[in-house]
This record gives sequence, C-alpha cells and structure tokens, in this order.
Amino acid sequence: MKRILLTAILALAALSASAQTLVVYYSRTGQNYTSDGIVNLKKGNTEVVAEQIQKLTGADIFRLETVKEYAVDYYECTQEAKEELNAKARPALKADIDISKYDTIYLGWPCWWGTYPMCVATFLEAHDWTGKTVIPFTTHEGSGFGQSLRDLQAAIPSATIGKGLSIQGSKVKTASAQIEKFVTGGK
Repeated sequence: MKRILLTAILALAALSASAQTLVVYYSRTGQNYTSDGIVNLKKGNTEVVAEQIQKLTGADIFRLETVKEYAVDYYECTQEAKEELNAKARPALKADIDISKYDTIYLGWPCWWGTYPMCVATFLEAHDWTGKTVIPFTTHEGSGFGQSLRDLQAAIPSATIGKGLSIQGSKVKTASAQIEKFVTGGK
C-alpha cells in the first residue's frame, strides 16, 4: 500500500513539474508617451503587468534585454524601433531562457509601430513553440495589439495563442483588477 501511495505521489509531482508556467516580457524604462504628454518611467509599463501576472500565477519570470539599449529619449527610441521594424532586424539579446519545460508562456511587450519590438521576434525565432500555449499581453497608448497578434501567430504557428490582454500604458498602475481577471479567467 505504501508503495502504491508513493508511486501516486511521485506521478502527481512529475505531472505538476511538467505543467509549468513562464512569464517572458520586454519592457523599456525612460521617456514614454502618455495621454498627459512625455513622462519618465523608472519601471516600464509592461514590466509592471508582467510582475503582477507572475505574482498571481506563481510562474517563473524572464525579462528580455537587448545588448544594444534603446535611447532613453522617447522620440529617438521610436525612430530606432521604426528602423528595426523596416529592416526586419533581430536585435541581439543579453541572455535567453530554455522554454522546453514550460507548457504555458505569458508573453508581453509594448506595442511599437503596430506590433511587438523586434527583440521579441529574436526571442520567438530562437525557440521551438510546438505544443506551447502562449498568452500575449501588451501595453500601448491607443493602438491596442495593433497587428502584433497576427504577427505572433505567423511567427509561431505551432503554438496555441490564448486570449490576450491589452492595457493602455498610462493606466497600468490602476489595472490590477483587470490583470487579475485576465489571469483567472474572470473567476
């Protein structure tokens, strides 16, 4: 009887270990555009959302960081982002994470020029997404997801893309209830 119980406990532990969740995000600090004008962010809007998702889910968390940092100045940064998008650039990342043990991945980014920053494309192309469920979230100042959900589906067709969350960046600090509802499915 003890052996059967031990086998059942080990099987449950293995099942729990195989069904892991990860939050991956890119976020930028520095000057940012809001409906109130340009503000200086010490913590990026997408990071605020990612950290709340991590707390609610107990997931592991990983921040995408580019080797070459974007300009702190908002207008310079938007120009850099536009040039990368037009060139289909794949900016180098400082580090990567092995996603093979994760079944569900929350993936977040600020919406730049109607899609995700090109460093997110770098991350997407570096991994096998077969059998993964990707739950997207974005911050923006009016564009919502833009075309980024179509771009995401095209980039990782072997993944299941879950319902996403789009939050206006200037409203992130008051969006706790919206983020919780997103994570729990309204439960």
